[in-house]
Amino acid sequence: MRMTAAWLGGASYLIGLLGYTGSLRRLGVSPYLRWITAMLLQILLLYGAAMLGQLRLGIYGVTGLGVVLWGTWQVLGLFHRGSLPFEGIHLFDFWMLGLGGAMVEVLARSPLVHYDNFSHWAVMVKFLVFSGHLPAATDHLISFTSYPPATALFITQFVTWIGFSEGAMLVAQFLLIWAAAYAVFAVLRDRTRALTAMILCFTIAGSLVFNVAIRLNNLLVDYVLPILTSRESSLTGRGHGCCAVTWRCSVRRYCW
Repeated sequence: MRMTAAWLGGASYLIGLLGYTGSLRRLGVSPYLRWITAMLLQILLLYGAAMLGQLRLGIYGVTGLGVVLWGTWQVLGLFHRGSLPFEGIHLFDFWMLGLGGAMVEVLARSPLVHYDNFSHWAVMVKFLVFSGHLPAATDHLISFTSYPPATALFITQFVTWIGFSEGAMLVAQFLLIWAAAYAVFAVLRDRTRALTAMILCFTIAGSLVFNVAIRLNNLLVDYVLPILTSRESSLTGRGHGCCAVTWRCSVRRYCW
């Protein structure tokens, strides 16, 4: 029964995410930037709901909006309206899918090991999940109140649908990292050049392999921050202009 609920919750979350990514694609966002942009957009919406004291309602509302958007695009597709051109599939797409699948399989069964998880990061997520609101001055369980709860909000949304566990929290954190890494391929002008793509793949793999001090089996943001910075470089490389600069500055200032 619990496994069935997790699968249904995961499907709901995925459909909601696809609703946002599909809408962003139709607004002109690169297919390689759409995943991380959709996640960051949901974080901002969740942060607004949490500031209004409606975090739990915001989680259901943000995901529900994505499901509605997905359904809308599916209905419009039946009438051949709002269709997207096929971008093609490349070797690095299969490589990223393989990497993501392997890491999710491992992290889903991994425990939290870093002591900072139990002093703030995992404690913060558990507080948000079971209390349904941001910590106040009277909540002494959360001592590091100067840290913006961006990744915690994203992880809270994910585990609300999947189910709370250490593995689920690690998978949620990795999905954010994976989406930011995938955005790096937006800088490729000619995606048929295998050598350039493989250099990027090797760089991503190297950053994961030599990530000895931080690792991926914890919820610290020390690796999230640099990988998101690489996403900003992708925006600059794509020439998204002033709107992109405003977007990424707002995310860095208010989310991390």
